[in-house]
Amino acid sequence: MMPDVTQEARCGYSDGEDILVSLPQPHVLLITLNRPKARNALRSQTLRELAAVLTQAADDDAVRAVVLTGGETVFAAGADIGELAAHTATSILTDERPRHWKTIREFPKPLIAAINGFSLGGGNELAMHADILIAGETAQFGQPEVNLGIIPGAGGTQRLTRAVGKSNAMLLNLTGTFINARTALAQGLVSEVTQPELTVSRALEIAALIARKPPLAVRMAKEAVLKSFETGLEQGLHAERRSFCQLFATADKQEGVAAFLEKRRPVFTGR
Repeated sequence: MMPDVTQEARCGYSDGEDILVSLPQPHVLLITLNRPKARNALRSQTLRELAAVLTQAADDDAVRAVVLTGGETVFAAGADIGELAAHTATSILTDERPRHWKTIREFPKPLIAAINGFSLGGGNELAMHADILIAGETAQFGQPEVNLGIIPGAGGTQRLTRAVGKSNAMLLNLTGTFINARTALAQGLVSEVTQPELTVSRALEIAALIARKPPLAVRMAKEAVLKSFETGLEQGLHAERRSFCQLFATADKQEGVAAFLEKRRPVFTGR
């Protein structure tokens, strides 16, 4: 169920033409793709607005986790095909979208995707930029770009392979077929499957749980996990150990240990 959010809860974040932005609960930002007539197809403006909000959220200490959704019926059915059709082999080289994808990819705080309905093509690539994926029973995932004579251009061959393995990624990329939420769960693409009307609220619940944890530790944990995809094991272990040691200098580490020993709930400040 989508939360009821008042205008006052927005706290400095503005809706765009293609997205809605709200703060439904403390320290949690909710971004909703809002092109229902286009089934949330991702045009350049959509990615531009999303990148701008994430840039703002990255620098906002009040935001500790972000939930991204398309609502209760669709996540994103793909890229905006009309926009792609206008590109040539030359113009696509200077397309602005890779810059926005880079901003989304480098967002340092936890990003949770709440997915209902179609999560296809660029929409599925966007979902895979999230750290945790919660899917409704109606969700369908796929990379159908081959049907247009192209291939994914924002990670659909790379992130999907890391998530579901070579054979499953080949099946989706070479055939253009879709998988349902239960198959996506079994293959490791998503973390949980829930009823469609509960997808967003479940994602917000997880975000709220994360938001209560020490922000610096959460940020470094995300960085360390992502290192496992970007480097070899030895480099990843070195990065993990370095972050582990750095956290011993934080006030949140002192608070966490003290609260455990005193049998009380910790209060983390991100310091």
